[in-house]
Amino acid sequence: MKITRREFMIQNAAGMTAALTHPYSLAAYAAARGVKFKVGVTDWNLRKTVKVEAVTLAKKIGFDGVQVSIGMAPKGQTMDRLPLADPELQQKYRDEAKRAGLPVASLCLDILHQNGLKSDPLGQKWVAESIPIAQAMGVKVILLPFFGRWAIKQQAEQERVGDVLREMAPIAEKAGIILGLENTISARENVQIMERAKSPAVLTYYDVGNSTMQGYNIIEEIRWLGRKRICEVHLKDNPHYLGKGKIDFRAVIDALADIGFAEWAHLETDAPSGSVENDMTTNLKFIREQIAARKA
Repeated sequence: MKITRREFMIQNAAGMTAALTHPYSLAAYAAARGVKFKVGVTDWNLRKTVKVEAVTLAKKIGFDGVQVSIGMAPKGQTMDRLPLADPELQQKYRDEAKRAGLPVASLCLDILHQNGLKSDPLGQKWVAESIPIAQAMGVKVILLPFFGRWAIKQQAEQERVGDVLREMAPIAEKAGIILGLENTISARENVQIMERAKSPAVLTYYDVGNSTMQGYNIIEEIRWLGRKRICEVHLKDNPHYLGKGKIDFRAVIDALADIGFAEWAHLETDAPSGSVENDMTTNLKFIREQIAARKA
């Protein structure tokens, strides 16, 4: 039976509306458009850093999962072990994830903001200790941040990081854990570190906001990196709402879909209005709409 163009447009619009209001329809609709990745959120942008309540709030807003911080020492203090190394806390996360029906998607080794991997010996210790935590939490990706005074700026620093990770990568590889590099250098420079580490356990954690701020062509970089060199993605255009800043998120979604990216894309977005729940809902709705509007 043939249908008119007008009838097709009405049916397509109805399908998009259903996808945005029903999670099961949404998953099928996204898959039909070649979008394989899942949309999560960072616990620190929910303002629930190392708090089990992040799982509950992420579920309430409508995310597919949540990225959890491993935890840092209180300001001016030191610590002997990472907060999420506590078996009781791990169990609380597992229990809440099961109750809410929402997974802990990955972890962030946020203590590297205090003890940077590029030159602080403690950084290497924390990476080693984060691997069994990831195993216990049932996740496969640990984000390794390199920002502020720990940012990778010089070639020698890139080489140093690559050498350190070459020592640690076999441990991660054996455990089935990926160490994701998030920083302010280019995609090609990240690949140089990956090649120096000589392990499939070291990949790029691509952040479209960070890379845009550095002046990189994010669409070109995503396509050049390809599916196999990106472990996860952060979506943000802070301090703006998604779609209100510089970044063309339809193009980002197209690029991720075209390379077959099938992991997690987490919103790391600010709350311009001051209401985390309202602003996260707005940003998630925008991303869902961009996915639904993608041509099949």
